Amino acid sequence: MSSTPICSTIVFITGAVVTSASWDNWKSFFEAEGYTCYAPAWPHKEAPAAELRRQHPHSPIAQNGLADVVQVYTDFIAQLPVKPIVIGHSFGGLIVQLLLQQDAVAAGVAIESAPPLGVVVANWSLVRSVLPMLGLFSSLKTTFLPTFAQWQYAIANGLPLADQQKYYDELAAPESKKTIRGALSLDARIDFRRPHAPLLFLAGGADRIMPAALNRANHRRYQHAGSVTDYQELPGRSHALLGQSTWREDAAFVQRWLAALS
Repeated sequence: MSSTPICSTIVFITGAVVTSASWDNWKSFFEAEGYTCYAPAWPHKEAPAAELRRQHPHSPIAQNGLADVVQVYTDFIAQLPVKPIVIGHSFGGLIVQLLLQQDAVAAGVAIESAPPLGVVVANWSLVRSVLPMLGLFSSLKTTFLPTFAQWQYAIANGLPLADQQKYYDELAAPESKKTIRGALSLDARIDFRRPHAPLLFLAGGADRIMPAALNRANHRRYQHAGSVTDYQELPGRSHALLGQSTWREDAAFVQRWLAALS
């Protein structure tokens, strides 16, 4: 296996209801391995999570649509000297898939990815977790903010209570219901028949909001035989995979996968 990466630049793509600080551990890990790393914030989400929560429910974050968030990363990548590796979590995984479709990146890793349009599975925990975020009977002019109980169930299940609270305090942020609903729109459409840069799906075995079955269905939709599309399920990982005690092991797995592409 080669130790030379396919590219030495990584752009981390944040998921919904959190800030880009969710990548701090992974960013430090890959920087120590010689990568140049970036974790751009979503529009109106540059401030610390506690400050963003104080703006809820009338935060400017409510203005964001999926296309607005994708454009942030498209523009950021366009000013880089080379096509980067992109690593996204949750909603960020969907954005990874959309960027691969644009032929904008060297490789992509979609961790516990939100699915593109048309990828569905029957799963009660998914419905219970996602339905509140859609805010179907509330104004799109206001933001959604998960309660701590919702956070415990959908995102941080299996973590010690102290860690659940710590990550909520440090990371939980209001989210645009327009952006979440965008995953059900044509803005989230993927042409699974197209050739694409190498793509790795990582699924959490204990993930309730983006369960492994959904990640497998997402992976299986890709049909271009000449493109690398890999899948790995990580037992015991909840949706808070990036901050679980196993995060370093998981980051090292991604690093090895990237090195093997060279």
